[in-house]
Amino acid sequence: MIKKHTLDNGIRIVMEKIDYVRSASIGIWVNVGSNNENDETNGLSHFIEHMLFKGTKNRKANEIAEEIDSIGGQINAFTSKECTCFYVKVLDENIKEAVDILSDMFFNSVFSQEEIDKEISVVIEEIKMYEDSPEDIVHDKLSEIIFNESPMAYNILGTEKNLKTFTKDKVKSYMYENYSPSNTVISIAGSFDEEEFIEQIEEQFKAWVNKEVKKIHTESNYQRKVVGINKDLEQLHMCIGNKTFGRHDKNYHSLLVLNNLFGGTMSSRIFQEVREKKGLVYSIYSFVSNYSDTGIFSIYAGMSYEQVEDALRTILTEMSSIKNGNITEEEFMRAKQQIKGNYILSLESTSSRMSAIGRRELLYNEILYPDEIIEAINKVEIEDVLNVAKDLFKIENLSITFTGNLNIHSDIEDKINKVLGEKYEN
Repeated sequence: MIKKHTLDNGIRIVMEKIDYVRSASIGIWVNVGSNNENDETNGLSHFIEHMLFKGTKNRKANEIAEEIDSIGGQINAFTSKECTCFYVKVLDENIKEAVDILSDMFFNSVFSQEEIDKEISVVIEEIKMYEDSPEDIVHDKLSEIIFNESPMAYNILGTEKNLKTFTKDKVKSYMYENYSPSNTVISIAGSFDEEEFIEQIEEQFKAWVNKEVKKIHTESNYQRKVVGINKDLEQLHMCIGNKTFGRHDKNYHSLLVLNNLFGGTMSSRIFQEVREKKGLVYSIYSFVSNYSDTGIFSIYAGMSYEQVEDALRTILTEMSSIKNGNITEEEFMRAKQQIKGNYILSLESTSSRMSAIGRRELLYNEILYPDEIIEAINKVEIEDVLNVAKDLFKIENLSITFTGNLNIHSDIEDKINKVLGEKYEN
């Protein structure tokens, strides 16, 4: 049973009790991410996530870690394009201590300039690590193209140039402007006493005064592109993608099934055709990134430079095949069953269930029960998947990003455009 309670100041609490476990996972979700940023503030959402672990008026940074470790718990956080989440997982007997630590971080972080300067260096190293990952580079460049002229295009980590401008005043000002009870959800899943939990949240969060937070514009000006990034790499890394719809679209579950049968698993079309049958790549997969009102469908492949034409041609051929109605009942049912199986397995984790109810309440203002999600997947028909594919798999709308040694292999973009210009009929 999932229950919801709203505090007088607007904070929403969503709770799912699971009687057969001894743990509880708790998350504080704020509807603030890189989508809230501009050219000057890009990177601040993620930076604040880091800074909340750097000491409060009551606890030094090491004491936060030591207190969680002393009760056998786990604490962490993440930032996405649309939200920031601070979360813990503890034994049910330690919920009060965990909430006290989270609320202390949330309201009493000191943001000392000394710690800010140190953390700037840490995040710059994180950016460098990301820049050493060609897979991340092509994914991020594709996102930049698809979300052109929208804050959704920003890199979550920000830039080194921006980071070096961050000060205590800038950090506190951004947090004040964007953090509010009205865009905050607290979720818990596992073993807990409902009344005690609400009482503690009420006590520790009631003084937070609500305020309006500016609305975010997410409409982008997508224009397909082929973009290469020169890096000294042994392999070519490529991402192919198209803009798609958001999580609330009626075709959302049809898109999940399409992704699964096309490239989401080892039995999928492109894994079998491109890797297993033709041996053109080592790594290949497709995935969907859905946000509140927009999304991306992407395919990633890593290959030798010599294989780019054959690999891309095979991927586009499979797209055309599906777009023209070639889906078997067997692969369709297998894709649906795999999605349902994965979802049911995730229900065994209090962390997954806390995350699911918290994110859904924050971004979509809805509560869905597992049976409703399974039913939505069951209702998907082959025709629904084909209708999504007909729009999503239009080759003339695809963007491609790639990275590799373009000094030596300067003809890669020409090869890609040549393959894109070929006819694909099945």
